[in-house]
Amino acid sequence: MNFSRSALKTGRSFLQVIPVLLGVLLLISLVNATVSPEVYAGFFTGNWIIDPFIGAAFGSIAGGNPITSYIIGGELLSLHVSIMAVTAFILSWVTVGLISLPAEMEILGRRFALVRNLLSFIFSIAAAVLVGLTLIFAGVSL
Repeated sequence: MNFSRSALKTGRSFLQVIPVLLGVLLLISLVNATVSPEVYAGFFTGNWIIDPFIGAAFGSIAGGNPITSYIIGGELLSLHVSIMAVTAFILSWVTVGLISLPAEMEILGRRFALVRNLLSFIFSIAAAVLVGLTLIFAGVSL
């Protein structure tokens, strides 16, 4: 297959995906605009075991770009949400996408999208716990 034929095929595939991507972006923007950090902070319990799971769950549902997650993470920390919950929230915000899952399944395949999102969810919780344990062993008060 030559370059021009490959470029044409890629362009057609991209044009087919644009409506799905625009819908996902509009839905994510709507959720981000309507839910404030104070609402997110109200769901955390202060429990070191449950909060990373809650953070990962809300990060998975909300989803968005990394820059926004840093701002919301800073707001959550200022509202005294634990570092493990905020870490799980930020990681799952960026790596897991329940809102974008249908588009991802359409583009990359159902099995790949489901496994990738499930593993990202699990690893976001594991990484959050490791961050908390690292800070404890380093002597940083949480």
